[in-house]
Amino acid sequence: MTFTVLVWLGFLALIGVVIALDLGVFHREPRTPTLREALGWTGVWVALALAFNVGVFYLYELNPQGWDMDTDQLTGRQAALQYLTGYLVEKSLSVDNIFVIAMIFAYFQVPAAYQHRVLFWGILGAVVLRGIMIVGGLALIERFEWLTYLLGALLIYSAAKMMLIRHDNVDVAGSPVIGLVQRYLPVTPDFHGDRFFVPVNGVRHATPLFVALVLVEFSDVMFAVDSIPAIFAVTRDPFIVFTSNIFALLGLRSLYFVLAGLMGRFRYLKTSLVFLLGYIGVKMLLVHHHPIPTHVSLAIIAGILSVGILASLQAHHDTAPLRSPLGEPKDEEHKG
Repeated sequence: MTFTVLVWLGFLALIGVVIALDLGVFHREPRTPTLREALGWTGVWVALALAFNVGVFYLYELNPQGWDMDTDQLTGRQAALQYLTGYLVEKSLSVDNIFVIAMIFAYFQVPAAYQHRVLFWGILGAVVLRGIMIVGGLALIERFEWLTYLLGALLIYSAAKMMLIRHDNVDVAGSPVIGLVQRYLPVTPDFHGDRFFVPVNGVRHATPLFVALVLVEFSDVMFAVDSIPAIFAVTRDPFIVFTSNIFALLGLRSLYFVLAGLMGRFRYLKTSLVFLLGYIGVKMLLVHHHPIPTHVSLAIIAGILSVGILASLQAHHDTAPLRSPLGEPKDEEHKG
């Protein structure tokens, strides 16, 4: 077995152990975490991601047995910068997905204690789906280099669409996914604890919790159309693409409960994501003519997000807030 295969298997084993500890030890009982707990677990996931980046640095710097999978032979510093930039991009774009997940939970009136279970299985499914999409995307770009320009244009289009579409008006009821589930599975009108399926008169029925899970998975696939091309603008190294993407996803559940308590304070965060997508789209369009160094991209991305956060905090301090879709205050101009 080659060293490269061992590294991949080691990473997958690490993720498996972390997920097992998260669900089987630390979060066995279905309950709503407090804001302090959610902040603490968000910090844990971020710390794990950054600690892994140290391993990325030494893996590529020492380059044992020709490990480096990138054709450009990345140094440890280059690999670590690409991982950190990719992680920051993926983590930032996942915030927009949280708006839609909140709308799904609100539509189905999912009890707060059961949201943890839906988020866990939704994120676990997203890990598998992202892996498939990353492998397929990298293979296509390697074969058809012109796809880089198409993906860059797609990101710019997504940025424009994000600027115009308000996620507090997402039509969950009109989603064709609900009709598709109901076509093939009978669905109970009520929840049955945290169960996805229950027998009714000898027939297996799905619960509304399962329908919510399917919609969460579907929403992640839709958002992956933006986020995966975005990380391709940072690196083409499959190990860096996959690991940074997975670590960003694994912390999404705790981040959801953090934002459920604080989202009303970040009115300009979505605007910063618009500029983030637009910048990455332009970066992809220029990749063969005026490539932007990774450290410059990292600084620009961090700057865009910092401006959005600081402007939001200042606006929240200066205005009297209303209620947001996630249950926390939001500003007057967001009334609709």
